[in-house]
Amino acid sequence: MKRKLALSAVLIASGFTFSTSTMAETPSATMLAYTCVGCHGMNGNSHGPATPSLAGASKDYIIEIMDYYASGERVSTIMGRIAKGYTKEEIEAMAEFFSKQEFVPAKGQKFDAKLAKKGAKLHKKYCEKCHEDGGASSEDDAGILAGQWTPYLKYTLADMMAGKSHMSKKMKKKMKKLHKKAGDAGIEQLLHYYASKK
Repeated sequence: MKRKLALSAVLIASGFTFSTSTMAETPSATMLAYTCVGCHGMNGNSHGPATPSLAGASKDYIIEIMDYYASGERVSTIMGRIAKGYTKEEIEAMAEFFSKQEFVPAKGQKFDAKLAKKGAKLHKKYCEKCHEDGGASSEDDAGILAGQWTPYLKYTLADMMAGKSHMSKKMKKKMKKLHKKAGDAGIEQLLHYYASKK
């Protein structure tokens, strides 16, 4: 009788161990994505002008940006700490989830049509090669610019230009040429162009 009780105790204990390890598995992509809703909006479409929409961005782009935040290569107020809190598997799951969502352009952004027209020319000359389809494509693992929140783009680009955040060599070269030709006015024109995309 004692042996049977001992065997039952072992089986029960192993059952608890199994259920605990099952619970410790990586949460679902949807569950992880809900942790981002407060800032990045439902399904990754942000309602806050200083916070980017993640929906529609490529999986590799999101993973890369999270790595930059975690390593400090991209300056942030809170994202650096948040990025460090996720495992590699969790970040990959979230990136997969957001990449499959439909990007919804920011609503109600004001823009100057004349500046947007000049910005369209600058985009075509300096940015279109990577940010295809007028900045709306994420095909080249580049961020979506068209319809993205203007304040977010402005602050992020300023940080990159100031050397506070990572900028690829290719982008750095293009931005240097753009700035030499059009100065800060050129950046402003680009921002109006992206704000005009609905």
